[in-house]
Amino acid sequence: MSHFEPTESFARSLDAADQLAAFRGRFCFPKNPAGRGEALYFVGNSLGLMPKATREALTQELDDWANLAVEGHFHAKHPWLPYHEEVRAGLAGVVGASEREVVAMNSLTANLHLLMVSFYRPTRERYQIIIEDAAFPSDSYAVQSQAAFHARAVGFDASRAIVRLRPREGEHTLRTGDVLERIDREAGRTALLMLGGVNYLSGQKMDMGTITAFARERGVVVGWDLAHAAGNVELRLHDWGADFAAWCSYKYLNSGPGAVAGAFVHERHLGDATLPRFAGWWGNDPATRFKMGPEFVPVQSADAWQLSNPPVLALAPVRESLAIFTEATMARLRQKSERLTGYLEWLLQRTAPGVKVLTPREPADRGCQLSLVLPGDARAAHTRLGEQGVMADFREPNVVRVAPVPLYNSFQDVWRLAEVLGKVTG
Repeated sequence: MSHFEPTESFARSLDAADQLAAFRGRFCFPKNPAGRGEALYFVGNSLGLMPKATREALTQELDDWANLAVEGHFHAKHPWLPYHEEVRAGLAGVVGASEREVVAMNSLTANLHLLMVSFYRPTRERYQIIIEDAAFPSDSYAVQSQAAFHARAVGFDASRAIVRLRPREGEHTLRTGDVLERIDREAGRTALLMLGGVNYLSGQKMDMGTITAFARERGVVVGWDLAHAAGNVELRLHDWGADFAAWCSYKYLNSGPGAVAGAFVHERHLGDATLPRFAGWWGNDPATRFKMGPEFVPVQSADAWQLSNPPVLALAPVRESLAIFTEATMARLRQKSERLTGYLEWLLQRTAPGVKVLTPREPADRGCQLSLVLPGDARAAHTRLGEQGVMADFREPNVVRVAPVPLYNSFQDVWRLAEVLGKVTG
């Protein structure tokens, strides 16, 4: 990486050449807690910044509600009846799917549960669920409760159902070869593989295409939690052949706290009316929905997993954010992301040599996040970062996560972060 230079003027030159730099101006930045201008914001892996267009989008829906009431379903600027259809193309572009394979609904863990109703179908012989040991806790809770729900009826020991993948001794991330070896060893007892596409703690990006193909060849159903992958790395869910996936929209997708999540179901499952599922009105075929009959006829798209009509006020921010992604494109964002995060890592080696990077060094093995172990009292160092106007994220016992987001972080932001980290850890 000798093409980098450790000066602020060089960082400014990178920003001047950045074709995506103008997108920064479309976002609202929090104030610097130290009282000087904007904060240095590196917490898009927890909550993305608000697009400025979001306020007007929400106001539009409120005005339509005030002025049209129930007629807003048909005559609002963005009619409410088919509102969820407005985000299909954007979702499909972000995760690499066809429009009929994706749907915006619910929250992430609710979607994982609804999808596991269809795709975790344990038998007495094959009942295991493979996850990574450092999975986000909600995923652990979800799979444990699913196994417990089925155990008595099917006849297996729920306490033996969850297989947790751990790194080798002394390592912090999983090796793809080790993951494949474990899948091969457990395949005859495994009903579901469900991993995080990008691990929330380490920032490791899994080789989703290779792992999906390997598991499916052995008869294992594959699902992905893309909470830290959607809007962060390029995804090709359709081509990879994953059975299902789910993701939230409040991190890299910048749709606000508690934003409506997304789900993917591969097209090979969409015409299978025999799949078990929990049914609701909005999953029924629109051609028969308003006949109000008692029989559920699932629409042949991912919409079939919807239960209720779309929450318009909550979907408006999703629509606005996805419009930005459509314009910027994931390919261009990913290209900038690799350079932005690579620049940060290069700078840290020079300004903060005591900081250890847990995240894999190869760009193909990570998204934009770097997980840092700070020397000494890491919590105190994190507090000092905040006092210097840096918004980063602390995870026990000693990890500070920083995520240079290509839509709104600049190379100068990264340069300033490295300078502050050098001061608080020096």
